[in-house]
Amino acid sequence: MREPPEFTPIGELVAAHARARPHAPALTVGEETLSWAELGQRVEAIAQALGREGLRPGHAIAILAASSIPHVALFLGALRAGVAVAPLPTSATPQQLAAMVADAGATLVFADETHRAALAEVGPPARLEALEALEGFRGETPARPFDPCVPAEAWPGLAFNIIYSSGTTGVPKGIVHSHAMRWAHLVGGRAAGYDETAVTLLSTPLHSNTTLVAALPTLAWGGHLVLMPKFDVEEFLALSARHRATYTMLVPVQYRRILEHPRFSDFDLSSYRLKFATSAPFPAELKRAVLDRFPGGLIEYYGMTEGGGTVLVAHKHPHKLHTVGHPIPGHEILILDDQDRPLPPGEVGEIVGHSPATMTGYANRPEATAAAQWRHPDGRVFIRTGDLGRFDADGFLEIVGRKKDMIISGGFNVYPVDLEAALLDHPAVVEAAVVGVPSARWGETPVAFVVLRHAVEPEDLRAFANARLGKVQRIARVIVVPELPRSPIGKVLKRELRAQAPTDLD
Repeated sequence: MREPPEFTPIGELVAAHARARPHAPALTVGEETLSWAELGQRVEAIAQALGREGLRPGHAIAILAASSIPHVALFLGALRAGVAVAPLPTSATPQQLAAMVADAGATLVFADETHRAALAEVGPPARLEALEALEGFRGETPARPFDPCVPAEAWPGLAFNIIYSSGTTGVPKGIVHSHAMRWAHLVGGRAAGYDETAVTLLSTPLHSNTTLVAALPTLAWGGHLVLMPKFDVEEFLALSARHRATYTMLVPVQYRRILEHPRFSDFDLSSYRLKFATSAPFPAELKRAVLDRFPGGLIEYYGMTEGGGTVLVAHKHPHKLHTVGHPIPGHEILILDDQDRPLPPGEVGEIVGHSPATMTGYANRPEATAAAQWRHPDGRVFIRTGDLGRFDADGFLEIVGRKKDMIISGGFNVYPVDLEAALLDHPAVVEAAVVGVPSARWGETPVAFVVLRHAVEPEDLRAFANARLGKVQRIARVIVVPELPRSPIGKVLKRELRAQAPTDLD
């Protein structure tokens, strides 16, 4: 199928693949695989069912479920009908979930058996339906040629999805992406090589933009999407070899666990063309190990779900692995000081981004939308990332930490990433995270949490790192933990570490 010359709704693309390649595999979860014709029929049936329920373009549904064939079919069926999808984080509390449903304006919530009971307890402000029983999911596919009956309803400015983070406090903000934003994303995927020969293996949840970044181009361009409802290293390796996977998106901690698996070298991974990473800091030494041991190229994306980002083609720039690369073509990234003035290369400040993929806004939160924006003197809107960074002389962006995680010790700015890098230089340290804790003497002082390969005295690690750091950067205490607390997509939860940090350091 030729690439459409202009905007095409993803529902039309799915229908076209169903007609052109009816018997080719489209979607696999576990032991079940749907052909393109089967997936297309389900998508059309779901779109019609939603229409009979009174849903129209501009309306929204919510989905609360693990990755599954019904989940993907419902997602695509809603889009085919012009209905926005709010995929809800399964790690959220029932109260948060009910608030998200209300925030999204969803009139129907589809939940799988695992998550339905908890949501039912709080009485979501919308009708709750069983995902497994949605019309069009079960029964034999009609034995006739593919015949789409639902006209494409989407237009560029229509809402495509509403993405919520999996925060543990309060109600996360809903990030609205339009069909135009996703079209720009799909065109970028085409440029990265996604086509009908793509086989993409994913294990992160469908409520995360991390997953959608790789899943949507695979489906849009006629490839084969293989989903794991739950990540398991050996199963990932086995599925990679069995399906001859060509693409994957993994968060950094997954790469580490894959490379450390004792049977890593037993699996044939030679089919991989490209591997992607996003969502969490990716240490340079881990990128190097992936390049050395895991076949295929490595591309790291940095940016926000809200829009704007950079890309590091790691296999082409092995000397820049400590960075997150250049701005994506068509994107602009600036570094601002505390007075919102652009800074030159080498200076640390807040990262802001502008791109064709910028979010429409936060759902129903005009004040939060305004707070997230910085307006350039020429009128363009940039999104504040909350991250601190600097450009090097070659235009590569280096992240130094979250603005809210910056430690002010004795009046000096201390960036946790520098302290974490010093700890990671020790051969026993697998992972490190540094947080600031209150100090009567210094205002704040750094405390490090580390995961080890083998036993080392914490004081020895502290001395090792401090010998490599400046006087104002020195770590007050090192705490060994079995693992770092993480979100469902691998981000280290520093707020949990701060809660565990000692308070007797002065």
